[in-house]
Amino acid sequence: MEHIDVAVIGGGQSGLATAHALLRHGLRPVALEASDRAAGSWPHCYDSLTLFSPARYGSLPGMPFPGADRDRYPHRDEVVTYLTAYADRLDAEVRTGCRVSAVRRTGDGFTAELEGGGRLSARAVVAASGTFGHPHRPALPGLEEYTGQVLHAADYRSPAPFSGHRVVVVGAGNSAVQIAAELARTARVTLATRRPVKFAARRVLGRDLHFWTARTGLDTAPLGRFPARSPAQPVLDDGRYRAALTAGRPDRRALFTGADGAKLLWPDGQREEADAIVLATGYRPDLPYLAGLDGALDAEGTPRHREGLATGAPGLAFVGLEWQRSLSSNSLRGVGRDAERITRRLAARLARR
Repeated sequence: MEHIDVAVIGGGQSGLATAHALLRHGLRPVALEASDRAAGSWPHCYDSLTLFSPARYGSLPGMPFPGADRDRYPHRDEVVTYLTAYADRLDAEVRTGCRVSAVRRTGDGFTAELEGGGRLSARAVVAASGTFGHPHRPALPGLEEYTGQVLHAADYRSPAPFSGHRVVVVGAGNSAVQIAAELARTARVTLATRRPVKFAARRVLGRDLHFWTARTGLDTAPLGRFPARSPAQPVLDDGRYRAALTAGRPDRRALFTGADGAKLLWPDGQREEADAIVLATGYRPDLPYLAGLDGALDAEGTPRHREGLATGAPGLAFVGLEWQRSLSSNSLRGVGRDAERITRRLAARLARR
């Protein structure tokens, strides 16, 4: 069996930031990425996706996001190129096509089992596999009876297949509003939400909102330890999305109450046929490989941790969880900060052994 210092599960933004931090603390990580390249979920996001933060706030440690315009909002493909270049420059081994099927306790360390065979022995493990592989599909009224097309935002790419169709997008976050507004250019679209959409101005006093959250410390404040559940974040808007909803493209309605075949039932009693439902309902941590590791997850499969360090499985840590420590914990700008804090403590623990 191969023996390594730290197994980092995931080779996207969280895994790469973790590998960088581990190297700084004298440890030799191996990042295990299930896909065929070190870019995480970004290559699979919808075609028009752009960062919600400017390029100056979208960098991993040690490598600024390239480009002269630091205030632009980079496109998905720019992020993929950036992460690929970051992995190439990183003095750590990133093994693609390596999906971890299980992590088990072995003495004071762990054994990582790989799909298709193969095992690695590691002194510590960092779960940095993100959430994209585990789309959240809530139990919505009538969804099981609905006979039209149902897809999650994880499977949405562009509006082309929906041109001229009747589409309902479920969700009130940034992705939901972006997708609904994009679809509304060529389709008849409703944004269905449980509550009204909350907006936040993208620019305040001539500066991007991220300038102010960084300046005030809100971006890094350890708020993640307080809420029992992740608080909803408002839609960042330069005015276009609020205007689109005001104009009814898309229109916003309360969530449907049921379904009859391809027809959705609305709270006002209307029955309307819909061709497709797009669930922009978020994600959950993608950690099936920890299901058999005592102390790693609670009964609902949620990580048991405090600011990223596992509370019931010594030597295990997490990077890239939503609200892991702060509101930026699962973002490009935040994973490096969390990874540094976590690896400092992991390195100290391993030095004592």
